[in-house]
Amino acid sequence: MSSLVHGRLSYVLRRDTYAMVVLARGDTEVASWPLTGQGRPDLAVVDELMRLRLAARRLGCSIRLCEVCGELSELLDLLGLSEILGFEAGGETESSEQVGVEEVVMPDDPVT
Repeated sequence: MSSLVHGRLSYVLRRDTYAMVVLARGDTEVASWPLTGQGRPDLAVVDELMRLRLAARRLGCSIRLCEVCGELSELLDLLGLSEILGFEAGGETESSEQVGVEEVVMPDDPVT
């Protein structure tokens, strides 16, 4: 196979991993798989995720995303879908933090 054909074939077959999708029933993980595509994640990827979520709900399950790439995280955050898909945009929370609770720092508070 010529290098030109091989180069084009590898480009067509190359898949980027956007996130890991986890299917769960209650607290039990049933399955997981990589969410892949070519190039930057777009609205077609979001549509696929929402269809997966609907199918999972019909089966009494839920999906959540792990290891979400920055571009998909930003897109889901922009669309307001981060919490619906079971992750917080901008990375994971620290173990001592509660999701959705913002810490307020007063300018004259001593550092602890």
